[in-house]
Amino acid sequence: MSKQTLIHPEVLAPAGELEKLKVAIRYGADAVYIGGNAYSLRTRAGNFTYEEIKEAVRFARLYQAKVYVAANMVMHVSDEVGAGEFFRKIRDMGISAVIISDPGLIEICLSEAPGLPIHLSTQASAVNAETLEFWKNEGLKRVVLARELSLEEIKKIRQKTDIQIEVFVHGAMCIAYSGRCVLSNHMSLRDANRGGCSQSCRWKYDLQTIEGVSEKFSMSSVDLSMIEHLPDLIEAGVNSLKIEGRMKSIHYVSTVANVYKKAVDTYLSDPKHYQLKQEWVDELWKVAQRELATGFYYGMPSEREQLFGARRRIPQYKFVGEVISYDEAKCLATIRQRNVITKGDELEFYRPNFVHAKSIVKEMWNEDGTLIERAPNPMELITMSLNVKVKPGDMIRRKAEGLINRPVLKLGHD
Repeated sequence: MSKQTLIHPEVLAPAGELEKLKVAIRYGADAVYIGGNAYSLRTRAGNFTYEEIKEAVRFARLYQAKVYVAANMVMHVSDEVGAGEFFRKIRDMGISAVIISDPGLIEICLSEAPGLPIHLSTQASAVNAETLEFWKNEGLKRVVLARELSLEEIKKIRQKTDIQIEVFVHGAMCIAYSGRCVLSNHMSLRDANRGGCSQSCRWKYDLQTIEGVSEKFSMSSVDLSMIEHLPDLIEAGVNSLKIEGRMKSIHYVSTVANVYKKAVDTYLSDPKHYQLKQEWVDELWKVAQRELATGFYYGMPSEREQLFGARRRIPQYKFVGEVISYDEAKCLATIRQRNVITKGDELEFYRPNFVHAKSIVKEMWNEDGTLIERAPNPMELITMSLNVKVKPGDMIRRKAEGLINRPVLKLGHD
């Protein structure tokens, strides 16, 4: 695909609550997806009230960003009650699209909230062009492909249909096909397909053999990362690059959105001379996550590339706060602290567009103005003297101590 025909894919970030939404957008997300107060698969993700949805749309418009609402639960008897009103309300608030998997909810949305764009959820397991054309003819605007497709399959699908295509590029993978799982229902009576997943696949298990030998057994998969292969996805013609993680921290959301946005923009500015920067890969490892691999994009993953075991690489940084204000004349920053900070710590500050700075903590004062050596209390406002300029909204990390890396699982394919 030539430079002239390349699609500029959006970077789509998760937002489990309003604070995360604002952080994701400020740190580069072109769009965010949230859960409303009904019909979402993440009931513990701090789903949005109607007032919060209004504020989310207002804030997103300041950055020319979009807000999508996930309503991707599997509908049971009586779940349809109130769905039409829900879709009409979020449509009228200016939501850019709703993400649905259940055909019944799709029909309700089409008939009772006309004009609200619909994206087909990955839960619907769309894996071929004929299926995409079916949903296009039904009136849907985008399909989030099943996560089990290979890159070559995605290319063939793109050649046969012009409906928008969204794919996952980073975050947790489900051991069940396209996330359709009943393990949680069976083991904890919490319906994974209606928002109550207890993540039973991530529990620790022993497998008892016929001979009575106990063996370690895991159904939990490693996380996905396509940072090293973004040109492949862009050249395949995908429209949206989706980051998983509505229940992740603002540290995670800001870091991952920042990295993928920088990489996408760098590639599209000069595809011919594009080179992956190791600092982007290293940046992703500054946030807590599981081992990383490329999922099904380059063929069937082996056991090593699929099942999560002992950590091979441990994040070396801890998130410690964000800058609230900065007095340039006095070189004093006021921060909202999230983790322990000690005088003499080297802090790393980062902001949108992949800008970083480091500074040693010289002096610190608590909210009462008392000079302190250590700040141990989360969410306290701390003032500190720095030797670099920072800005309100900058995120702050410090390097953790005593962490050991193991050999890293190589991303990609042979």
